[in-house]
Amino acid sequence: MRSTATYATAIIATSLGVLVPSLGWGQVRHQLSGTVRDAAGAALPGATVAVPALGLGTATDAAGHYQLELPSGPQQVTVSFIGYVPQTFRVNLSQRQQRNLTLAASPSDLGEVVVTGQQTLREKLETTQMGVEHLTIREAKLLPALFGEVDILKTLQLKPGVQSGGEGSSGIFVRGGSADQNLVLLDNALVYNPNHLFGLFSVFNSDAVQSVDLYKSGFPAQFGGRLSSVIDVKMREGSREKFTVTGGLGLIASRLSLEGPLGKHAAGQPAKGSFIVSGRRTYFDIFTRALNRANAGDETAQPIPDYFFHDFSAKANYSLGEKDQVFATGYLGRDVFGFNGFGDLQANFSWGNTLGTLRWQHTFSPKLTANTQVGLTSYQYNLGSAFDIVSFGLTSTIRDYNARVDFDYQPHPAHQVRFGASATRHTFGVGRLQVETNDNSLDIDNNITYPGLEAGLYATDNWKVSDKFQAELGLRLTGFGSGGQTYGGLEPRLAGRYLLTDKVSLKANYALMYQYAHLVSNSGASLPTDIWYPSRLNIRPQRSQQVSTGVSWLLGGGKYLLTNEVYYKWSANQIDFRDGAQIFANPNLDQEFIFGRGWSYGNELYLEKKEGKTTGWIGYTLAWSWRQFLPQNGTDGVNGGRPFYPSYDRRHNLNVVVLHQLSTRVSLTASFVYTSGAPTTLPAGLFGLQNVPGADLLPVPVYPDRNSYRLIPYHRLDLGLVWKLKPVRFGTERDLTFSVYNAYDRRNAYFVYFETTRDPGTDVINGFRAQQVSLFPVIPSVTYNFKF
Repeated sequence: MRSTATYATAIIATSLGVLVPSLGWGQVRHQLSGTVRDAAGAALPGATVAVPALGLGTATDAAGHYQLELPSGPQQVTVSFIGYVPQTFRVNLSQRQQRNLTLAASPSDLGEVVVTGQQTLREKLETTQMGVEHLTIREAKLLPALFGEVDILKTLQLKPGVQSGGEGSSGIFVRGGSADQNLVLLDNALVYNPNHLFGLFSVFNSDAVQSVDLYKSGFPAQFGGRLSSVIDVKMREGSREKFTVTGGLGLIASRLSLEGPLGKHAAGQPAKGSFIVSGRRTYFDIFTRALNRANAGDETAQPIPDYFFHDFSAKANYSLGEKDQVFATGYLGRDVFGFNGFGDLQANFSWGNTLGTLRWQHTFSPKLTANTQVGLTSYQYNLGSAFDIVSFGLTSTIRDYNARVDFDYQPHPAHQVRFGASATRHTFGVGRLQVETNDNSLDIDNNITYPGLEAGLYATDNWKVSDKFQAELGLRLTGFGSGGQTYGGLEPRLAGRYLLTDKVSLKANYALMYQYAHLVSNSGASLPTDIWYPSRLNIRPQRSQQVSTGVSWLLGGGKYLLTNEVYYKWSANQIDFRDGAQIFANPNLDQEFIFGRGWSYGNELYLEKKEGKTTGWIGYTLAWSWRQFLPQNGTDGVNGGRPFYPSYDRRHNLNVVVLHQLSTRVSLTASFVYTSGAPTTLPAGLFGLQNVPGADLLPVPVYPDRNSYRLIPYHRLDLGLVWKLKPVRFGTERDLTFSVYNAYDRRNAYFVYFETTRDPGTDVINGFRAQQVSLFPVIPSVTYNFKF
């Protein structure tokens, strides 16, 4: 392994030497650098700083820092960021200069998503990245929401190439990949289970989130460990100028956020630091407990389970000087489910994420910045039950201690170089089974834990070869060790963009990814009881490769962006359980797996408009996904080795989103979704079995190949209205958000089951029929949001 690492390091160093040539520009140049923040003092990562006359520009980093090398003399610089008023200023360069900038929010909150749209679309046209979706929380808050609860993952489901897991699920499946193949990050900290309420809502509080980036292909080399996508969530930093309280009251949950400056500061000047603390909690358990108390004396009344979730997010930052800044991020979320049934039966179930990070940013020079981060992240579930004198407990955990360092280096205006390293110490608690009795006649405590060490080293160069051609060349070396077994490999990342004209660009990319941690489940849904398992012994890491190509075209004078992308992805070492596998508390779980391959391909067509009073997008995806598990380990594989569609395969997927600013205070929104039905396994017939002479025949189902049927197509219309109320004293901002989920009451299939039919007036079974279960009818909701 050491020789492999040395070899890969040499490759990376050589690549950087080749990719950073000294290009002659023929004139004296000076550096312009600084930071871009909003009026409250929060950094604006991803803001565009450009000199349109020269065709030069850059984007700010995670701390809002930018740097440009420009020719001597007067230059006109434009700064823009979606949701803020663009700013243009002139600078006369005769030496290195620093210019810190502050952008003001749009005059109307309702119009924030439509300002600076043209620049944003041009940036998407000219970037080398493909399959990237940038979403601000301002956009998400305008869209209709289930029960009025804004969910960034549900908003991402409205983008092409992203499939939902089904009715009411916030789990996402990207370009034929499973839910566990998404790398979900919160301020660079891994989130293992991004869902609340069995998948209905995500763990991200909208008041604490600043933006989300979704990478479907062309993954930058700094990301690794998953196969299908990267969901990079950034938290807000809080106001550096004043103390602010933000919150909302909805039908099922309330939320509250506090933010303000840290340290002393003069009036009208931002402080050296800031903080934000956000909390959210649901009301389900309050109503269910009240109903259970009211029915306490009724022996025929069935108790209702208690359920609630809560989460807390916090972030603080502080400037130690001009060159140093520290950041701290924390998250705690829990779901709690409890049931006290008839007699002595009791059950409780809790699960959730915990994470914390500390990051130090140091600026060595305007050309070189380093970010060093350490952190802890964990996920755990606890399942317990008791009946009579016996109690049962099952626990599974995964805990990571991680450290990473990332460098941003711009040796030349044509090169943006990033390189760094990371290391993670995993502890996989595959399962702890506890069984006890009151008289100690039975006492079992079986705890199965596996350690694992994962490391990565990467380098990438975004190289502007000419005015028309730009390339991003990256290489990542990864390794993983557990149980005395070591795996590793090189992951090349290549992307290129060529401008045919100033309005049309061609793009292509290739990426290879490894995944060393596997989410194993005995059901088609992603449940809290699914188990994370390391690559060890005969469990090889999953591997995927993806190629994609496409064209981007600015239309209507730059008001519209039309993109068409085609992709093909193939994967190896895909994991499934053999039939009859023993899952829980099994010390030889690796013997229960079978391995196969997968492939997917498709075409994504996307039209986006971000300028004017009416904005939105239309996305259509035509795609196929396949899995194949050949006979192995004394089993027949799956379907006897024949390929099959996974449950998240969708042939057609259409999304239409419209946002219309009716006035400065009222915004109307609508979203329409149509997808092909989900593949499912249903019995093809029944045969009668009489296991006791003289007894009725028992219907025994006969199943065909896996997922050989499809449910009915899924479609739904959601409507929304955001009404900004008139300001009141003390500068309070208020709005009412109205939503209608499933406006025309479409009864979409949640699942299908079969019931037996009998002859009238007898118990004789004469057949069976399918019954569809639907989850949500039309659901109106209202949420009151405030800020003061």
